[in-house]
Order: sequence, then structure tokens, then C-alpha cells
Amino acid sequence: MDAAGCFMELGDTVELLLRHKSSSRVLSVKPSQSVYEAIELMAKEGVGALLVLSENKLVGILSERDYARKVILKGHSSKETAVHEIMTSPVVFVTPQNTVDDCMGIMTKHHFRHLPVVEGDRVTGVVSIGDLVNWIISGQAHTIQELEGYITGRYPR
Repeated sequence: MDAAGCFMELGDTVELLLRHKSSSRVLSVKPSQSVYEAIELMAKEGVGALLVLSENKLVGILSERDYARKVILKGHSSKETAVHEIMTSPVVFVTPQNTVDDCMGIMTKHHFRHLPVVEGDRVTGVVSIGDLVNWIISGQAHTIQELEGYITGRYPR
């Protein structure tokens, strides 16, 4: 159980996970910005991906992997390459109603580490593989505590 008294399970919604996430900021760049500017922002914020928004609409996602494979390996210049040239589009995303388990399945299938959360036309957050792993570990820790309590006779509390 977390500090808010919430049990963390695979069937929990993304909406619940986002409410408990330490930072709900959505970092983004515009398609016309240079890849260099995007990489600078990633480094400054300590993140591995940025959403690409055009007029507040999700049009792509840019990851360190995109940069490494589409700029560095092809010998292009990050200052002369626009984000829209290398971003991943269309974007696979989830809704706040999807579950943690849904996200794990999507990320595993597509080898993603970040999933935008979209409701209607509006981006409401981003879920990383780290967020999901932390959620699952917290749920497992609670289960272990309950089992230990049961075994030692402290159950029910």
C-alpha cells in the first residue's frame, strides 16, 4: 500500500498511476525544432524521450534511440536536422483507462520505454517503463508484507 492507502496492482489504471507519479510534467518539442535542441532538453531534464507536439496535438515522439539510429549512425548533424525528420510517428499511446498490465504488454511488444497517455486530443501524461516497474514492485512489497503477517500470526491487522 502506498502513502495514500492505495494498493498497487497490474489491473490498476494509468490514471491512478499518473496521480501517484512524482512528476506529471509533459516535456515536449515542436516538429520544426532542431534535434540538437531536443537532445539538450533531454539532457537538462534527465529524460530519454520527448513528445513532439504541433498546436498541442501529439504528432510524434523523439527518443534517444531515434537520435542514435537516425542521426549519429547516418552521419547527420543534430543542429541541421529537424525533429520531424527523425521522430517516430504515428505514436502508439494509451488512455487513462488502460491498465498497468496493458502498458507492460504494449511496451514489451514494441520495445518502447515511454508511452504517451492521451485523452481525446489532449496529452495527459507519459508513462515510462520505470514508472510501471516501480508500481509493480510496490504492489509486490505489499503482498509480501501481508503474507509475512499471515505466516507469523499478525494477520489480519
